[in-house]
Amino acid sequence: MADVNNPYDVCTWRSVSECADCRIAGRLKCRFKLGDLLRFIGMFSLFAVPAVVGVIAGGYGWSLVGWAVFWLVFFELWEIRILCTHCPYYAERGTTLHCIANYGSLKVWKYRPGTMNLFEKTQLMVGFAILGGFPFPFLLLGDQYLWAFTALCGLTAFFWTLHKWTCSKCVNFSCPLNSVSKTVVDAYLEHNPVMLKAWEESGYRLDPP
Repeated sequence: MADVNNPYDVCTWRSVSECADCRIAGRLKCRFKLGDLLRFIGMFSLFAVPAVVGVIAGGYGWSLVGWAVFWLVFFELWEIRILCTHCPYYAERGTTLHCIANYGSLKVWKYRPGTMNLFEKTQLMVGFAILGGFPFPFLLLGDQYLWAFTALCGLTAFFWTLHKWTCSKCVNFSCPLNSVSKTVVDAYLEHNPVMLKAWEESGYRLDPP
């Protein structure tokens, strides 16, 4: 039965003692770990730091205000609506998100246990493109080619490691970057009746036993 802090009875927010008998234990990042969050921030910094330094060095530091505003809108209002509200981490009661990527974001939207739709997935990829691409025109205009190359390498490394080590174990299964196997997805959904019902209403079907 769901407790007061876990109104949707999502297993991610149940007692950790229940994980002992889980047949997919260790195959998902379904519990918050500070190390996962720090690795995410560290890898993103490989892109963000050279991008910021290069933009300032090129004389376009004022453009960073626009980038910062986009970050705020994207992570606090847009991305959190189209992506995060579908994630089991978002199901925890409270006004602050505790997860391995957007930790600390305000939860201004209601949790939605169903899958992302095509429009949401398209919006997400557009948002990622704007977020990652924003500094490059200013780097090139400022003749900061080395910093642009360094930022591009950092951005590539970020998304490669994200897909390799996080998306392959992420519990936000309908994200377009998610690569968790259907067997593991099915097993997780079987542990979470509210999610399973919402997914089935979207047309998802568990594989036969």
